[in-house]
Amino acid sequence: MSPVRDEFRRSQLATGALFFVLGFQYATWVSRVPALKARLDLGEARIGLLLMTCGIGAAVSFPLVAVLMRRLGSRLLSVLSALALGVVLLALSVVPNYPVTLLVLFCDGVAVGCLNVAMNAQGAALEARFERTTMSRLHATFSAGSLLAALLASGVNAFTGTLAVHFGLAALLLAVLVVVARPGLLADGPQEAASPTERKERRGFTLPAVATLWMGLAMVFGTVTEGAMNDWSALYLKDVVHAAAGLAPMGIAVVSVMMVCARIFADGWRTRFGDGRIVRTGSLLAGLGLALALLVGGVVPTLLGFACVGLGVAAVTPCVYVAAARQGSDALSLVAAMGTTGLLAGPAAIGFVAGATSLAWGMAAVAASTAVVSLCATRIRWPQPASAAAQLAPDAA
Repeated sequence: MSPVRDEFRRSQLATGALFFVLGFQYATWVSRVPALKARLDLGEARIGLLLMTCGIGAAVSFPLVAVLMRRLGSRLLSVLSALALGVVLLALSVVPNYPVTLLVLFCDGVAVGCLNVAMNAQGAALEARFERTTMSRLHATFSAGSLLAALLASGVNAFTGTLAVHFGLAALLLAVLVVVARPGLLADGPQEAASPTERKERRGFTLPAVATLWMGLAMVFGTVTEGAMNDWSALYLKDVVHAAAGLAPMGIAVVSVMMVCARIFADGWRTRFGDGRIVRTGSLLAGLGLALALLVGGVVPTLLGFACVGLGVAAVTPCVYVAAARQGSDALSLVAAMGTTGLLAGPAAIGFVAGATSLAWGMAAVAASTAVVSLCATRIRWPQPASAAAQLAPDAA
């Protein structure tokens, strides 16, 4: 194996560790929400506000993230924010009351926003430097982190219900991963403008470029689809399709499994067909599959439609992140913040539609959102696909 291939694999594993950390940390504390509820004696409304507070922290972190990316660079920011997520777990294990818990989770959201931008910047830089597609696989490791966190939570809970033990072990694992991954991350310094004029412009507010707004819209509606499927698919199966209680959770499972599998193979598809075609075709597949499932009805057609959604939207966010990163850290930060907003507000918006009409129309709105993603994809300047030779024979580099 050549030095170039060795360097790529080392950096790929290091960046993948960051994605793993984000998925693992989020699933760790979410899996213990029942324990936090019992410990702090919280009602359903307060639990909902807790979950929303984390998303709000991530959504409003855009100005801070943009500044930190310019001053620290993606490598240092990713390390600091990943370590901060471990500190958040330790803080959650000892929070004395509800207001402090809200503050801790708001800080968690800010750290998530920082790591989300920094790690995607690392992934985009990795693709650009080695001319190899890898972002979809990196996003798949996020799901792997969530899965391992759920398994760890189940295992620890079988021995002890103490949050301090569970979160302490999780924080230790995160710290070890970050320390081991750090040497493999791509080095980048603070980003400075090339001229005094550019530096002056950066100090003031400037409207984002039209291209960035199209990316942001694609990210918003892509994450609306992901979030809505996670939050509403089980209820749709139960209340509209009248599936058996044991089959209702299969909606989430089908979407998740298809997304993970698609992300494992999507980098090869991106190399062959290009990011733009993958996003346009995948979004149309998701929308048409879901629309047909809604029209036909029945458990099997519905699950097949959900599978189309998971397959079709799997590569949307990785591809949009790569395109945004090519526009600079400010564009990447804004697009990431818009994506977080879609993930936070999307399921609630679908709930409003369902409340005013029916859940079937709410799911139809999800299908419509994929059409918006496909439309936005026609307005985005996508990177050229890496050459097949670079993918298959990197030793020649």
